[in-house]
Amino acid sequence: MRHLPLKLIAVLKNSLKHFAIGLVYFSAIISLQAQNQNNAEFDAALQKVESTWPKDYSEIHSLFSKFTRDSLIMKRLAVKASDAHSLEVESYAMNKLGEIYRNKSLYDAALKSHQKAEELAKIANNIELEVISLNMMGVVYRRMDFIKPALDYHKKALDIAKSIKNPSEELMLSIAVSQNSMGNIYLTLKQYDLAIDQFEKSLVIENQLGNKLGLAINYHNLGYADEAKGLLDLALKNYERSLNYNEQIDSEVGRVICYNSIGQIYIKQKKYKEAKAIIERGLEKAIKLGDQYYISYAYINLGWVQQELQMDELAEINLKKGLEVSGTYGLKTSTVDAYKHLSELYRKKKDYKASLEHFEKAVELEKTIFTERNMQYVSDIIIQYENEAKTNQIIQLANENELVRSKLQRNQTIFWAAILTLAIVAGIMIAINRNRQLSHEKQILTLEQDMLRSQMNPHFIFNSLNSIKLYIINNEKENAVYYLNKFSKFIRKILIASTEKEISLEDELDTMQLYMNIENIRFSNEINFTIEVEPGINISVIKVPSLILQPFLENALWHGLSSKKEDKQIQLRVYKENNDFINISITDNGIGRKASEIINDGRVMKSKSVGLAITKARLANFSKRFTNDYKMDIEDLYDAKERPLGTRVVVHIPIRSNKLKSA
Repeated sequence: MRHLPLKLIAVLKNSLKHFAIGLVYFSAIISLQAQNQNNAEFDAALQKVESTWPKDYSEIHSLFSKFTRDSLIMKRLAVKASDAHSLEVESYAMNKLGEIYRNKSLYDAALKSHQKAEELAKIANNIELEVISLNMMGVVYRRMDFIKPALDYHKKALDIAKSIKNPSEELMLSIAVSQNSMGNIYLTLKQYDLAIDQFEKSLVIENQLGNKLGLAINYHNLGYADEAKGLLDLALKNYERSLNYNEQIDSEVGRVICYNSIGQIYIKQKKYKEAKAIIERGLEKAIKLGDQYYISYAYINLGWVQQELQMDELAEINLKKGLEVSGTYGLKTSTVDAYKHLSELYRKKKDYKASLEHFEKAVELEKTIFTERNMQYVSDIIIQYENEAKTNQIIQLANENELVRSKLQRNQTIFWAAILTLAIVAGIMIAINRNRQLSHEKQILTLEQDMLRSQMNPHFIFNSLNSIKLYIINNEKENAVYYLNKFSKFIRKILIASTEKEISLEDELDTMQLYMNIENIRFSNEINFTIEVEPGINISVIKVPSLILQPFLENALWHGLSSKKEDKQIQLRVYKENNDFINISITDNGIGRKASEIINDGRVMKSKSVGLAITKARLANFSKRFTNDYKMDIEDLYDAKERPLGTRVVVHIPIRSNKLKSA
């Protein structure tokens, strides 16, 4: 009786062994049959192009898209194309090989493949393939947490694609990819609103082209930004939208990404059982795909939710697995997350020494990432990207100025042709009128161009960023992020305002508040700046020239208060004395104009500010549409003993329009 169960067990073991061998054999046969079928279909596709290899990307993709996940077939295609000197097809094959390597976290091999693809595209002079190659290299560098090269490649791809007047559908898709990638850069810098703006621009293109993969990616990115802002319900909605599109295109990678992200939301919503179930599904699929990037995240998320479910032993095992994978493949962000969760787990176990060690490792690595991303690249990203838009506007103004000149020349030719048929006096009158009109237009363009240059003062930008850099160096993260947000908003407002000749007084006051906040950094926040609007004045409907108050505030700062040691105040007041003007006064309690002139005369290098001259000219031009001209009063303030108390500038801006001029 005792030996019978042992025999039964032996029989069962033997049966299971044979069954397993049979199952493996059967799976191998199916896999071999599938591979043979793939090879047969690939050979048939090759026969179609043997005489004339295609050069257009869409045609190449339509022939070989079915085989893009098979590395062996893509290698064969690259060799065949190379033998046939088909640069375009070889470039296509190398890019697809790069994507396969990237999804397996073989980043060096992926970069080599994409670099080879770019070289071939350049030789073939194929813009579409060149742009695709550049974007793919940017994606690889983003996966590796190398932000600067990622930005460089995506920016280069975007510039090339936008240089084409009538871009193809494939180039439009590449533009969307680049915009999506710029959004990811902003995500890295925690500029979530700017990131969302880029993702929404990309979504517009993807919707127009009906690209479900692009829609899936952008909705997931929007969910990430919403999650970072604490909008969990909205984030979950966008993640589910992304998952829906991934289901439609049957993307296993997309499912893995969405499962992990949805799982994280469930954890934050304390839906731990739902989180565990969906993260386990994501881990299973990630392991099948062999993508180490998502394998590490899945293990870390699984450990996190197990920790919340009091499954501490399993949580520790999975967190360590995630840490091992992320450390092996140099995935810094996921390594930081693993250290943090392990630190929390050990604290929970009252192993405070291990908890502190892991927390310190997380902080040290996070500081490294923060330093690399901010101190080295913030200037490049914010100034380079935003200033390029400003430079383009200046170039556009210069082109418009040139257009005015060409109009002038053309009109002179018309004038000399018309003078043959018209009376001499009438011809002269027409010419004078034309010349005045064109001269006025030219003057307006010149003023706007000078205004743009003065507002984008390189010293102001440099000094502001230096001040923010000091906060970063001193590890004052909150101050650095606070003032960096202020600075980016100010630059953005200048870019918006510079496209409009006039804005509401409300917008102007908001912009000046930002300007003073930024300038106050260099004064160690010693300046007390206040804005007072008289009750009954609707500043949202009153129009003023854009950025008209900045030169007055700049003078108050640098000529009135910079030499004063304490009690520095600037008051901006908006009030009305009659229905013809709106009065704006800027009063400082500085050293006064006379003392400022003495100090300025003693300086070896004297600064020549053209801001006030440009401002007066712009106010004069603005006033032409109104009944009255503008007025400006500058008053030196003294106490009873004739000691200087500061300076007051009052600008009287007309608000009653001239109906004759308007007509």
